[in-house]
Amino acid sequence: MGPRQFMIDAWSWLSYKPVMADAGRPGTRAFPELAATWLPPHELRRLAAYKVLAAYDNNQAGQLVAASGDEAALERRELGDAANLVDTTLGYLLGSGQKIAVEGAEHADEEAPKPGSTQAAAVQELLRNWAEKELLTLRVQQAERAAVLLGDSVYVLAWNQEKRRPTLRTYDPGFFFPQWEDEDQDFPSRVHLAWELPEDEDAGLKARVRRVTYELGPIFEDDEGVVRQYPWEPGRPSNVTCFLTDAEWLLEDLKRGESLDRLPLDKASFRVRPDGTELDRVDLMIDFVPVIHITNTIPDGGEHWGRSAIARVLQGLDELSATDSDSSAASATTGTPIIGLAGARLPVDRATGKPEQLKVEAGAVWQLGDSGRMDALDTSPQLAELRSRVEHLLDRIASNSRVTAAGLGTLDASEVPSGYALKLALGPLDALVGAMRLAREHKYRLLFKMVQRLFQAGRAEGWLAGESVSARLSWAPHTPTDRAAVLEEVVQAYGAGVLSLETAVAMLMDAGYPIRDASQEVARIRAKAEQEVAVRMAEAAARRGKDDGEGGQENADGSAGQPGGVEVSEKVREPVAVGN
Repeated sequence: MGPRQFMIDAWSWLSYKPVMADAGRPGTRAFPELAATWLPPHELRRLAAYKVLAAYDNNQAGQLVAASGDEAALERRELGDAANLVDTTLGYLLGSGQKIAVEGAEHADEEAPKPGSTQAAAVQELLRNWAEKELLTLRVQQAERAAVLLGDSVYVLAWNQEKRRPTLRTYDPGFFFPQWEDEDQDFPSRVHLAWELPEDEDAGLKARVRRVTYELGPIFEDDEGVVRQYPWEPGRPSNVTCFLTDAEWLLEDLKRGESLDRLPLDKASFRVRPDGTELDRVDLMIDFVPVIHITNTIPDGGEHWGRSAIARVLQGLDELSATDSDSSAASATTGTPIIGLAGARLPVDRATGKPEQLKVEAGAVWQLGDSGRMDALDTSPQLAELRSRVEHLLDRIASNSRVTAAGLGTLDASEVPSGYALKLALGPLDALVGAMRLAREHKYRLLFKMVQRLFQAGRAEGWLAGESVSARLSWAPHTPTDRAAVLEEVVQAYGAGVLSLETAVAMLMDAGYPIRDASQEVARIRAKAEQEVAVRMAEAAARRGKDDGEGGQENADGSAGQPGGVEVSEKVREPVAVGN
């Protein structure tokens, strides 16, 4: 391990770790795989940071320290606090569920729908069908846990000709190597996905590296530049397309200096698709790179990478692990105390002639002389202090991570005087979840735009040419909602006419009521209301007919009409309002 170097970058919060002491070659002792010559030097700190965070998630932080030379760290107790913090943060981020929402789609069933709402509703239904087939909820869980733990995650889209739909896959961010030609670009024009494949002696395969490259470039056919009109931009010619290359290199063939972006093509072995196409700059017939990089936080200016949810509390987790280890040692001496004897007759080992060591166990009897005594070392005060320190560290970690003690479930309910106080206690968690969802808002809109364009490029049934509609991933509330209070509020507001039926149903959906589709629910409510109106009108007509038949008889006073001279009420003839 070389001398420590002071560096401020996106991973400075890990600089206190011995494995990150060498800013040029971090983690080479703990992570030998980072010594591969094909890895770009400027990516090593990011990859080492991912390794360290994965060690915390798997209760291997002590082993990581031991790999740096501190063998005593192997005795460190790790009880899953880091993984619990990650999973808790992930649960609040995702809420109780997610769904695809297209702007204007929920109002397509109104009497006078807005222009384009019918198309929006159709696209929303098609996207939701695609999400169900592609297990979008599962993919989101996979990608978002990596993002919360490591700070980054990656989605990759590809058109599947057999399934006739885009496929969605998640990748480890350690395989993701974007190539930025200009720092002012919103998205990289070239992206590498690369990883090592281990040696397989049984199959006769040597160790190799695989690189999948997506690259934007001009369209050339027969050495001539051509233009193309994409279905999502009708009337606008483009000379740009995306090329796909998938190849492997033997590690033994790579020399120093031949990094990821400079691998020799003459030593490459290109992969082949099932249809026999060699994946060497294959034209994907799209003008975008189908790779979406998700960040857990909003990157700082000039940066492209997110930050882990446990990044700023790693030292607190180290302190908690050390305190747990000390507490375990103290509990051993408290349960089985150290005892000092004076004036006792100790049994002698006949083989060695030395006194045998006594053991503290139930039923043990020791003979003491007239002046003998027994003293026990009481370590219970130290154990109580260590347990108190554990509680203090948990509160500190909850506070600094902004998950809060209420969010982690360690807050005593009796300490909360009111619901308003609990809401204030959850304020930092609300801000944290809001910032995390904001960091993902644009990326999921981009993902659904790419899905629509891949459907259009593949000429799938039901997808027409034209500009892509704006679709987003809608998150459920991250904290419990008082559903009864929301229902009462909706009923009063809708009954007073200050809310539309669509808005009322949307509020119920946000409160957690099991409503799958707002437009369908509105249609069912209106159909049921019209049915009740028809039934009431039929009953009123039947009563009027019966009353008219009886009214043909003369009353006792000789007048015609209802018995007793009672006239039919005009209120019966009034139509029943839809909302009643």
